[in-house]
Amino acid sequence: MIATHNNGKLAEIDELLRPFHIDVVGAGTLGLPEPEETGASFEANASLKAHAAADASGLPALADDSGLVVPALRGEPGIYSARWAGPQRDFALAMRTVEDRLQGKSDRRAHFVAALALAWPDGHAQVFRGEAHGVLIWPPRGTKGFGYDPMFLPDGYEHTFGELDPAEKHRISHRADAFRKLVAACFASQES
Repeated sequence: MIATHNNGKLAEIDELLRPFHIDVVGAGTLGLPEPEETGASFEANASLKAHAAADASGLPALADDSGLVVPALRGEPGIYSARWAGPQRDFALAMRTVEDRLQGKSDRRAHFVAALALAWPDGHAQVFRGEAHGVLIWPPRGTKGFGYDPMFLPDGYEHTFGELDPAEKHRISHRADAFRKLVAACFASQES
């Protein structure tokens, strides 16, 4: 079970799990409430969501907490990335807010962070962190992806996450980086 009500995250995680022939169902489909994200880090929020979903459903739950970290903005929006989009999840507004706050700053480096937490109904959990580094561009480009993707140009690429083919983004994204670590840990535990 994927502990998210965000259809963009659900689609990306479904794509990452497809090679393992795992059927995914979102917390929203099961009617599970969204827990309040009260953690002080991506890892804490992912763990909170995974534990809440595993406890409520009795199923293993995978949760993601992710966001955009901009060093020139002292790490903002960070764990508040979705909140910068407001209650309507208006990421055009969120991207404009980032751009406005970057005015007069020469450093446009940024990175996406994803923390994936896998929690079991018995309370056991593991958390994996992934990152994707790049720069922020303006104006945003592309309609693929979601969130801040159209303004994020990953290192070594000429296209933003909003322009990249979804399969290519899934290969290089912060979520894919965290997922590779999760898969490696799962296979390592099976071998021992």
